[in-house]
Amino acid sequence: MTKEEIKTIIKENNISYIRMQFTDMLGDIKAVEIPTNRIDDALNNKIMFDGSSIEGFVRIKEADMYLHPDLDTFMVLPFEDSSIGGVARFICDVYMPDGTPFIGDPRYILKKEVKKMNEMGIETMYVGFEPEFYLFKLNSDGSVSTNCSDRAGYFDLSPFDGGEDVRREIALMLEKMGFEVQASHHEVGPGQNEITFKYTDVISACDRVQTFKQVVKMIARKNGYLASFMPKPLNKQAGNGMHTNCSLFSKEKGDLFFDPKAPMELSVMCKKWITGVLSHARELSLLTNPIVNSYKRLVSGYEAPIYACWSDANRSSLVRIPAARGLATRTEFRNVDPCANPYLALAGILACGLEGIKNTKEKDIIPPVKDNLFDLTDDEIKARKITCLPETLHAAIEDFKNSSILKEVLGTHLFPKYIEAKEKEWKEYHTTVSEFELKKYLGR
Repeated sequence: MTKEEIKTIIKENNISYIRMQFTDMLGDIKAVEIPTNRIDDALNNKIMFDGSSIEGFVRIKEADMYLHPDLDTFMVLPFEDSSIGGVARFICDVYMPDGTPFIGDPRYILKKEVKKMNEMGIETMYVGFEPEFYLFKLNSDGSVSTNCSDRAGYFDLSPFDGGEDVRREIALMLEKMGFEVQASHHEVGPGQNEITFKYTDVISACDRVQTFKQVVKMIARKNGYLASFMPKPLNKQAGNGMHTNCSLFSKEKGDLFFDPKAPMELSVMCKKWITGVLSHARELSLLTNPIVNSYKRLVSGYEAPIYACWSDANRSSLVRIPAARGLATRTEFRNVDPCANPYLALAGILACGLEGIKNTKEKDIIPPVKDNLFDLTDDEIKARKITCLPETLHAAIEDFKNSSILKEVLGTHLFPKYIEAKEKEWKEYHTTVSEFELKKYLGR
């Protein structure tokens, strides 16, 4: 979009405020709002904010930072109350006062990896997310409960599916905002939902999933619900995943993962890509599964993967290859959860996949697994040399600390800050007496 086109849209839609959005280290959306009389300042990269209070950003003495809007992300937000004037937004990149990109900006970190991919002759990484969420009823005083919107199951319809109208309202709002919604349905857990939208290039996909979460939460609250993307909000129920579909493209060759003459119709590049990601799966876990609760989801019995292997159909595998071929050939990473910072998670996946493409010899490609791994014993798993994912956040932190590839991806600024934040989270959890402990041990 051009600056003049943006100004025209602002005038035609009676926009009063512009939201300058960016994402912090932990994946939370932050924003500075400005009145539209400052649109020229915004378009000329002159909006400044204090970065010292943002998780993973800079120290007090380096507080001043600038927001550079990505003009193609300009969007009128139809879910906002327009009675006193509409609201629009930009997704921004964060810059330092000297005009250089801030090296700790998650969006910039992903852009760096995309540039490395381009230098290898790969033009585009397409990504499609499948985010899941629960709808919990809000109490009359606005407080949160864990009472689900319904007791329905997979693909159920009303009257069993109590969240059908909310889910449809979310989907229609997303379509107003330019999303191409592909499917909307009830998931396995009570009150659990999934809405999927069309894939796009990796940076735009991460921008979109952040917008998606925002829309879901706003519309849910308007209807008296809390939308939760927590990986495992309910004991003994299905967890929330965010399956992440990836493919690599070039204009000349099309889908680089497709080879009609190869076994399974998968190219050598695809298998090397998978090998690269699986070889670094444990250290990647801190980015794809970043919170204490993530590891309550990654357990046997709920279709969430716990083994670093791949298959064409086996849902116990971390990487699954969906049945479609041709231009739809892709890898589906099943361990990613919705609490992941999408920019950092995809930067890590991309870096590890590219490392596999560059450095894996054909004889070292990890073969697919046909068996349901949940049916095998621990000894049988070890005999097949299949790596297990970390079982706790603490284990994931330790693997991440020793990762040279992810240290390079996150850089000298963010890598230690990310570890520091996660160690603090683990310590807080580890030293907290839980309800489980009180019920089990208090009377002994």
